[in-house]
Amino acid sequence: MSRPKYESPPSLQDRKEMPPKTKQKGTKAGAQKKKRSAGADVEAESMLRMALLEKEVLQDRLALQRDEARRAKASEDQLKQRIRDLEAELEGARSEGKAIYAELYQREAETAQREAKQALGERDRTLAQLQAHVADMEAKYEEVLHDSLDRLLAKLRAVKPQWDGAVLRLHARLKEQLRQFGLNPLNL
Repeated sequence: MSRPKYESPPSLQDRKEMPPKTKQKGTKAGAQKKKRSAGADVEAESMLRMALLEKEVLQDRLALQRDEARRAKASEDQLKQRIRDLEAELEGARSEGKAIYAELYQREAETAQREAKQALGERDRTLAQLQAHVADMEAKYEEVLHDSLDRLLAKLRAVKPQWDGAVLRLHARLKEQLRQFGLNPLNL
C-alpha cells in the first residue's frame, strides 16, 4: 500500500531569503500577524503530519517483515517436525530390518538387507537435504531480519535530525509568541 509523497514546507532559511513584507497600519497589520501565525501553525502541523506519515510507513514495513519472519519460522518448524518424523521412520525401518534379518534365511536376508540399505540411504539423503534446507532457511531468515532492522535504523537516523530541527524551530517560535503576549515561557 503506497502513500502519496508530501513535500516539506519552505525552511526557515528559504523564508529569510524572501523579500520582507511592509507593515501596514491598523487592522491590516493585525490580520497579517494572524496570517503569519496561522501559516506557521499550518507549517508545523504539516511537518508533524509528514513525520507521522513517515513513522506509519516505517511501522507498516516492519509489520510486513515481522509477518514474513513468522511465516519463515513456521515453515522451519514444519520442516523440523518432518525431520523428526523421518528419523522415527528411519529408526523403525532399522529395527524392522533387524527383525527381518533374524527370520529369513541367509540368501533372503542378504536381499532384504540390500533393499533396506538402499531405503536407508534414500532416507538419509532426504534427511540431509531437509537439514540443509532448514539451515539455509535459518540463514536467510536471519539475513532478512538483520537487513530490515539495519534499513529501519538508518531511516530513523536520517529522519531524526529533521524532527529535532522542526521541534526546536517550533519551540522557539512559540516562546517568541508568548513573549509577544507579555508572558514569560519559563513561568508556564
